[in-house]
Amino acid sequence: MGLKFPGPIRLLLIDDEEAYVQVLAKRLGKRNIQVTPALSGSEAIQKLRRDDFDVAILDLKMEDMDGLEVLKIFKKMVPNMPVIMLTGHGSETAAREGLELGAFDYLTKPCDFEDLVRKIVEACGKGGDRG
Repeated sequence: MGLKFPGPIRLLLIDDEEAYVQVLAKRLGKRNIQVTPALSGSEAIQKLRRDDFDVAILDLKMEDMDGLEVLKIFKKMVPNMPVIMLTGHGSETAAREGLELGAFDYLTKPCDFEDLVRKIVEACGKGGDRG
């Protein structure tokens, strides 16, 4: 049985691997999680300026912008929005740095789908109100 969350969760998914984003968005949609994809850090920042999100999933390794730079900008724009980082096996140091910058948590890619859903729900429960 999957985790349920009252009302849809609005999630900003930032990853430059388009196929991964499409598959993940489809699977999360079945869990009442509305995914807005962004295929680059700059696209994510533009979307964050236009819309409100309950949580973000941020890949740390992207072509256009470093994930930690994106995280710093997000934390200035919307300090209360939880950010879950996705990192490759070699980027655990960057993930720890992200936690120090205020990220909610991180998962190593490829991550277990149920673990990801659990983190999303957990982040939204602890994310607080957005002002």
